[in-house]
Amino acid sequence: MKRFISIVILGLVAVACMPIANDDKTIVNFEEKYPAIVSYELNLQSQALQFYTTDENGAFFGNHGTFKTWVTAKGKTLKFAMNGGMYRKDLRPQGLYIENGVLEVPIDTKEKGYGNFYLKPNGVFSLSKTNKPAIELTEAFHNNGDIAYATQSGPMLLIAGNIHPAFRAGSTNVHIRNGVGILPNGHLLFAISQEKINFYTLASFFKDHDCKEALYLDGFVSRMYLPTKNWLQEDGNFGIIIAEVE
Repeated sequence: MKRFISIVILGLVAVACMPIANDDKTIVNFEEKYPAIVSYELNLQSQALQFYTTDENGAFFGNHGTFKTWVTAKGKTLKFAMNGGMYRKDLRPQGLYIENGVLEVPIDTKEKGYGNFYLKPNGVFSLSKTNKPAIELTEAFHNNGDIAYATQSGPMLLIAGNIHPAFRAGSTNVHIRNGVGILPNGHLLFAISQEKINFYTLASFFKDHDCKEALYLDGFVSRMYLPTKNWLQEDGNFGIIIAEVE
């Protein structure tokens, strides 16, 4: 009897030490499966996230280096930054842009146009004034007056947990790419590729993290500033900056 109890206890210990997959899904080692992707998880309930484009004089920051200098001059620390959507030649956002509750660029509902922005469905990434994130189809977005920040981009990477129907595994359409998704716990997941990848790979990264919605932000111009992972891209020339400042 004692021998039987010992075997049961050992068995229970062995099971407890095994990694467990939620909902019977295969456990994913993200560093092995996606070695080219750098990511950052952010909790809006304890971390501050804002969108930025220009300084007090109306000059566009343009990159993380200029923005970091501006932040530092105010006695603050830049913890994280990423370009936040597509832009026009004058660096003004392409499509909807809301900053500090102010509508600066109206939503673009055109059905057809040039570039990835119009690879429908596209979408909107927004933060409410109570720090609730949302990623939704352009057609579904509604500004009820509670939106603090919003940027429109495209294409959507995930729609209701499904990869965009236009994406194909093995596609040779590769570029540096970045995007944002919402995790099951409500945290935000930002990701950027260190090398050229296709849309399907980036979408799969968010899907494997159990995101239901994820939005593509931009391509070869994409940059991330993340000191905790020694990823310090301060160059570039782009419009919107999504940043955590402390």
